[in-house]
Formats: sequence, structure tokens, C-alpha cells
Amino acid sequence: MKITSKSKNSDIQRINQIYQVLKKNDFGYLIEENTFFKTFPFLRNRNREKEDSFPDETIPIRIRKVLEDLGPAYIKLGQMLSTRPDLVGLEISEELEKLRDNTPIVDFDKIKELIEEELGQDLDDIYTDLNETPIGSASIGQVYTAVLKENGQKVAIKVQKPNSEEIVKTDIKIMKFLAVRIDKFISRTKVYNLPAIVSEFERSILKEINYLEEVRNMEVIQSNFKNVPYVHIPKVYDDYCSGKIITMELIEGDELSKVIEDDSKKYNKKLIAKRGTNSFFKQIMLDGFFHADPHPGNIIVMENNKICYIDMGMMGILSDDFKENLAELIILLINGNADNIINQLIYMDIITPSQNTPELKEDVNDLMKKYYGTKLKNINGSIEDLLNTMIKHNVSLPREFVMLARGLALVEESGKKLDPDFDTAKELKRLSKKILAQKVSPNRLIKIGSNYLLEMGHLAKGLPTTVNNTLSKLEEGDITLKLKIEGISEISKQLTTAIIIAALIVGSSLALFAEKGPTIIGIPILGLIGFLISFALGVYLVAQYIMFNMD
Repeated sequence: MKITSKSKNSDIQRINQIYQVLKKNDFGYLIEENTFFKTFPFLRNRNREKEDSFPDETIPIRIRKVLEDLGPAYIKLGQMLSTRPDLVGLEISEELEKLRDNTPIVDFDKIKELIEEELGQDLDDIYTDLNETPIGSASIGQVYTAVLKENGQKVAIKVQKPNSEEIVKTDIKIMKFLAVRIDKFISRTKVYNLPAIVSEFERSILKEINYLEEVRNMEVIQSNFKNVPYVHIPKVYDDYCSGKIITMELIEGDELSKVIEDDSKKYNKKLIAKRGTNSFFKQIMLDGFFHADPHPGNIIVMENNKICYIDMGMMGILSDDFKENLAELIILLINGNADNIINQLIYMDIITPSQNTPELKEDVNDLMKKYYGTKLKNINGSIEDLLNTMIKHNVSLPREFVMLARGLALVEESGKKLDPDFDTAKELKRLSKKILAQKVSPNRLIKIGSNYLLEMGHLAKGLPTTVNNTLSKLEEGDITLKLKIEGISEISKQLTTAIIIAALIVGSSLALFAEKGPTIIGIPILGLIGFLISFALGVYLVAQYIMFNMD
């Protein structure tokens, strides 16, 4: 499929392409129901009967095919949604996990031109032995191997495909346009909240297409693991990086997916399972900065069973408070305390008190019974079930909570394949207790106390001025009292209407007794009209009052 750029009608052409793909997959009504197709029904897809069984079992498959056909931005959207079952449901998210970057490889001549333009030097002055065949190609970027001329270091060069940013931004604009209208006019899609999905995707993809964001992520996580000898993060060469290029150390080793399938004795799988799991737990529980997509293709196993994380375009960030609350939640999950779990979820603002229904409590109790009394080795089982329970009750989950839940699922799944006997819950419980111990550590209490003292100092310093200003305004009678009364605007309208009715009644009564002007059966017309208008307005006022009080 060709995306036409640099045309006055490029957006219209792109919408037409989107419509054709939607129509082919029996989603044409998403555009037909809220565009000019509605005015000209003969343009609609006549082969499609009205869909009364929405949704049906083929929808997840058809959504995946649409995203695959529409190209890079939409594939990325699908990959993001595969990590957010709370937004699209479990069936759709599981189907979207099958999405793969299947975009064609861009010719090296165009890649060379882009590198030279971004770095401001001839390619031969920067690299030697550059292999023109990419070792990897995704929807937005391609990866090449070379040797850095200045130091002879083998490097991997991640290059963004030409015009990727422009295409993504154009597609986001169209996504917003369609999402708002589809959500407004087609009630069946409101459950998915399409505008919110597009906004979430926009934030994610705009970070991902700015490669300097990934460079910063790599530098932060490298610092976090500087004292962990069994974890390696590729070195980045900042002088040869830009918003569209990353030059980094070439990692030699095997992808974790290959190691899992390897039946030889080349690697110590039990050790790798422990190191991989512990390193991810460190990221979420101690650092609060974690790899949001730790699938086996993004983890390289080097010599001596060393773990290396790659592709850090998407990271999760957890505050200290969230980490502490998460540690408490994990302890409660492992101990199987249903009531406290719900209270903790309320405290973490994951659910509201109004969502704490008997049905939710019953489901959480059932969840705990499932694990209670057993040796909980796989923490992901309980967290994934808890996540599914929240989705069942239409709880909108924090983005970071869903990301770390998915990360735990990926890491634990890999760990189980490497070592079926590895006790994930034991290690996570140890780290959780460590987090909670730090919460009351002297250093933390001193830090919290220092912050409170600073705040009190600022308050005490500004207090005399605030008091003087308030007293001066009070003496001058310059204090304004603001009251917020719900429905005051509606009450004002009703009061105004009542006054008008009263005035009409008084005026009409005077007209009746004046005995002047034309009459009907002896009643002055002017007075009669006034009473009729008063009656109509009175009925209207009573109706408004009833509706207002029902709301």
C-alpha cells in the first residue's frame, strides 16, 4: 500500500485508503455511519447486512488484519493495544499479540542519505565495514552493523526509515479525526473509548520515534545496573546519535528465545532464569524505571550467562509512593487477604469506593481461594487474574500498573520455560519486604522530616505577610466571599421565568378590568392572550422544575 505524501489532498487520499481497508474487513460502517456516506447511502457496502450481533468472535481477527494492512503507525497502535487489555478487552489484546512488523526494507541508498544528513558527515568518515543488509527491520527502523572508525568498536546502527515521522503524525491526525466521530455517532464502539486510545497511542509513539528518548533511557538503566555484574546494557556513542539514529555497542550473543529452545549445555538455564527475573524485579521494585517490553526477543544472553536488555524505546516509570504501595499489594496477594487487597487498591486509586461492590469483593475472594493454601511460586498467576478481575468490572487501570503486570507476565513466562522449578513469588516477596523496610528506615524518615521542615519553614516565613494582607483587606471591607451553589444558573433561569409570569398575570388582570379594546364573548382579547401565555410559561416552569429535581 502506498501512502501519498506532499499532496494537497493527501489526508483525503489516506482516509480513502483507510476506508477501503475497513470495508474489505467488514468495518466500512465505521466511516459510512458518520461521513458523507450517510447522505449518499448508495455508496455504502451493499454486500454487508446490518450487523446486529456486534460484537462477534471474528472482530479481534478482523481488527488485526486492518492494522496489518494499514502500515507502520497502525501496527504500532496494535502492538500498544496488545499490552492494554484494560482498554480493548482480553480477546482483542491477545489477538493483537500476533502482530508482527512486516513492512518492506528501505533501500540502503536512502538510509545512507538520511545518516549523512543527520550526522553532518560522509558515511565513510564515520564507519567502516558497514554491512548494507540490515540485521533487523521493524515498522519504523532498520538496524545495521559496522565498525566505528574512531576506535574500531563494533557497533549497531539503528536508523529510522525516511518519512516515518511524517507518516506517523499524519496517521495520528486522521486517527483523532475518525476516533472522535466514530465515538460520537456509533454507540456500539463507545465501550472502547477510541479517543482515549488514540491519545494514549500518540503519547507513546511520539516518544518512540524520537530516538534521543531511547538514548536517555539506555543511559539511565545503564547507571542503575552499574554495580550488577551479570547485567549488561549496550554502550551508546552520543556523538553519532540523533533523533533518527542511534549508534551503540554491537552485542554478541543469542536471543533469549533461542536460548529457551537450545537443548545443549551451552547456557545455564536455571541461572539465566534467576538473573533475568531478579533483574526485572530490581527495575520495578527498587529502581522504579523498567523495560516495558521484556519479551525474549529484547533480551540477549551473552557469554558467562550475562543478561543484556535491548530496544528501550518504551519504559515504565514508578514513583516511590507507587513502589511502596505495590510492595504492600504484592505482600497481600501472596498472603491471600481479600479485604485488605481491595482496601489497598482503593488507597492506590486503582478503584474508587463506589466500585467496591459486593460482586467485586466476591470475585477477589474467589481469586484468593484459588491460590490460598498452595505454594505460590508464580506471582504472575495472581497478578494476571487480579488484572482480569479489574477489567471484568470495568475498572480503568493506571497505565504503569498494566505495563508492569504485562512485564511480569513476559518475564515469568520466560523464567518458567528456562526453569520450571524457579520460585518467582519468593524473590518478589523478598524485594517487597525490603521496600517496606526502607519505608521506615532512618534515612527515609530523616528525608521525609527534612522535607516537612522545609515546607514548615516556607509557611512560617510567608505567614506574617499573609496575615497582614488579610487583616488589611478586612479593615478596608475588601474581603470577597465566594460560594459555589450547584445548579445556581438553572435556579436563576427559573426565577426569572417566574417573575415574568407574575408580571404577565398582573398585566393581564389589569387588561381584563380595563374593559377597553376588542373582546371575545365579553373578555378583552389582550387580557386573554396574557393569561394564555402565563399558563404556557407556568407549565414550562413546572416541567423544568421536575426535571431539575430528578437530576
